[in-house]
Amino acid sequence: MKKRLVVVGGGAGGPSAAAKAKRVDPELEVIILEGGEHVSFSA
Repeated sequence: MKKRLVVVGGGAGGPSAAAKAKRVDPELEVIILEGGEHVSFSA
């Protein structure tokens, strides 16, 4: 069974937490839920 992480919120903290989780476990499926039009990110 594949592990999943659901992040609620696309502000600065949500994508940062999702990226950290993927670095810790690259096999993890990460889903970000955001109610607004934009998700925060940086290059």
